[in-house]
Amino acid sequence: MLTTPQARTPLHTREISFNGYARDDGLWDIEGHLKDTKSHLFTTGSRTWTPGEAIHDMWIRVTLDTQFIIQDIEVSMEAHPHPECPEVVPPMDALIGARLGKGWRKTIETHLGGIKGCTHLRELLNSLATAAFQSIPDALFDPDETKPPPFLGQCKSWDFDGPVVMRVYPQFYKWKS
Repeated sequence: MLTTPQARTPLHTREISFNGYARDDGLWDIEGHLKDTKSHLFTTGSRTWTPGEAIHDMWIRVTLDTQFIIQDIEVSMEAHPHPECPEVVPPMDALIGARLGKGWRKTIETHLGGIKGCTHLRELLNSLATAAFQSIPDALFDPDETKPPPFLGQCKSWDFDGPVVMRVYPQFYKWKS
């Protein structure tokens, strides 16, 4: 828990959530939601939002197979600040066939970077991959255990030379590619 802060005034709230689902057809749906609100009146162009009203309220659903290949993508912009914002939804289909994994951020930037996409949707997509890895753990493991799971070596706890890998994945302790 953080310490008690100095006296302050709330200005902006961003809520981001992810949910993973196993589908009956053997695929997985990963859904991301981003919602921005202000605690004061906020105006962009000719539109004014009241305190607590969503300025951004955006959803992404990505359908994946066991190889983390995107089979389908759906986007909903329930609230957005400019009438042009929804123009970024059709280009999202460019991600169908892409694989979540190494190079994912570059894939997003290639297909949806700059004016081709939306900053908020790219933010959701960046983190959606880790939500997928948390939701589909069995798909990460080599059944013959000849390759380590891709999260090993990606943070302090999962250091190949560390005690967690030694305890949980002893076959990959001190592993070198």
